[in-house]
Amino acid sequence: MQNIPSVDLRDFLSGDEQRKQKFVNEIGKAYEEIGFVALKGHFLDDALVDSLYSEVQQFFSLPSEVKDKYEIPGIGGQRGYVSFGKEKAKGHTAGDLKEFWHFGQYLSEDSTYNGHPHYHDNVEVTELPNFNPTGKEAYKMLEKTGVYVLRALAIYLGLDEYYFDNYVGEGNSILRPIHYPPITQEPKDAVRAAAHGDINLITLLMGAQGRGLQVQNHDGEWIDAIAEPDELVINVGDMLSRHTNNKLKSTIHRVVNPPRDLWGTSRYSIPFFMHPVAEMKLNCLENCISEEQPKLYEDITAGDFLYERLVELGLIKK
Repeated sequence: MQNIPSVDLRDFLSGDEQRKQKFVNEIGKAYEEIGFVALKGHFLDDALVDSLYSEVQQFFSLPSEVKDKYEIPGIGGQRGYVSFGKEKAKGHTAGDLKEFWHFGQYLSEDSTYNGHPHYHDNVEVTELPNFNPTGKEAYKMLEKTGVYVLRALAIYLGLDEYYFDNYVGEGNSILRPIHYPPITQEPKDAVRAAAHGDINLITLLMGAQGRGLQVQNHDGEWIDAIAEPDELVINVGDMLSRHTNNKLKSTIHRVVNPPRDLWGTSRYSIPFFMHPVAEMKLNCLENCISEEQPKLYEDITAGDFLYERLVELGLIKK
């Protein structure tokens, strides 16, 4: 398999049981084999995508002293701005060559998660009046898309179609616009994003149209993951891989530095990391455990797993 498979969410939403099952089979097979798909038929329209990129580019073009006031200490980078080189991949010492922003969950006033230690207020950028409203709308549309993908996966796993709904409805999901600035000197060991697996259930990625994102197949080969302009790249994260006892694969991926003649260019990508509520048990599903595939992981909650990984990434100090 030299590239990632393409699937169309409109098959799942069609009302035609055969088309719906076709989507379930295609996405399930892809996630067992390589852990990535390119998805058409999602809920982000072109105008919203264009607006979001415009706002994101404007934000990252602001002077450092303006951006720095939006870097909130003590919350592990979970909301607001995270400056260049702060995050490093698990097992790596060099910081990634990127800066980014975090939009988090928009809780209702009567939500039981208001004041919860895993949830923080979103940070308002006063210099750009459309930045936060545009981010919120994109967050909601990506979350809606993710809910349907998880419904398809629930069917594939032999669970109730709505199994994941209660876990992700107020999940601690993150929308992360990333800016990989131009490279001005030979990087020693750093790349734009070192090889890693994502923490969460699934990741929905905007901006995989150009070369840079690569995924590792089962033979250890790196494959360019390039989507069409109307597609999102969606991959399995470590939480879902763990919950399914590795039936669905969390694939290692990276963002490599461009050829030297393109060092002077910025790269932008916008992943949506879909997280469940902290209390969700990630214990291996019984129907994913067998003699051939014994239980691989200890029981843990999503909140405890997230905390462990944020420490490993250097975003939280123990």
